[in-house]
Amino acid sequence: MSPEQELQGDVVLLTGMSGGGKSVAMHALEDAGYFCVDNLPAELLLDFLNLEQQRGERRVAIAVDVRSAGSLPLMLPLLKQLRASGVRVRSIFLDASNEALMRRFSETRRPHPLRHQGRDTAFGGLDGAEEDKHRLLLDAIKLERELLGGLKAESTVIDTSQLRPAQLRAWLGDLVGPEASNQLTLVFESFAFKHGVPSDADFVFDVRVLPNPYYDRELRPLTGRDAPVAAYLAAQPEVGLMMGQIAGFLSRWLPNFAADQRSYLTVAIGCTGGQHRSVYLVEMLARQFGHHGHVLKRHRELDAR
Repeated sequence: MSPEQELQGDVVLLTGMSGGGKSVAMHALEDAGYFCVDNLPAELLLDFLNLEQQRGERRVAIAVDVRSAGSLPLMLPLLKQLRASGVRVRSIFLDASNEALMRRFSETRRPHPLRHQGRDTAFGGLDGAEEDKHRLLLDAIKLERELLGGLKAESTVIDTSQLRPAQLRAWLGDLVGPEASNQLTLVFESFAFKHGVPSDADFVFDVRVLPNPYYDRELRPLTGRDAPVAAYLAAQPEVGLMMGQIAGFLSRWLPNFAADQRSYLTVAIGCTGGQHRSVYLVEMLARQFGHHGHVLKRHRELDAR
């Protein structure tokens, strides 16, 4: 793409695991005003973007996945080429745990796009046994992870394992909304360890060692966003010490991540239930780093209610 042909608007490259939520995400992008194209072969990417530039389209979203497996090796070099030429491409990778993907395929009864590409044997000729279907689906998911590994490394990752469609739409809107910019986006996310660590986290801080408001009957039904819980935690010296050390670490290293052209950094704060301590620290840290620019807050367990 020559300089005079550079796309001046936004380009979102949406990729990820089959069953990870791309259909929901594409609908959300379409509602946000993006011109969306699903499953575009990599060979057509530059021509398509040039055509949209001529038509004056400024916001384009393209979904790419293993349905075009033969084109995937071309996509990563093209992505780097576009970014090197000055095109603002935001690559978003929708991931989920193997267990979540297996459950979704089981619920929808839709076939995996790589079902005919087993490692050692073809996917045909099954005897119909459930354990065989389970094993072959798991093999297909593992193969898909290998094929998409390079794109994932270059993308902002959203773990959809425990997200409702409405949550995914909201989180995606935060990423591509008008307030998003070229600078690094800093995300603070609270979560419950009992429901697993978010796979999209860049840093994870365990705050289960802090005093727990859960054991106060009056505070138990509240959350870390409520004033009584905030007052309780603010009065605990350990909470202030933990928050100060996390903030100090981030203040020291954020400039380095920004200089490394990172577009997205997720700081996950976990406690037992994802309701009190982690929520409070996320709220306080997001406020403290508000001057950074594009700062997002997520409360995985509370948002799912």
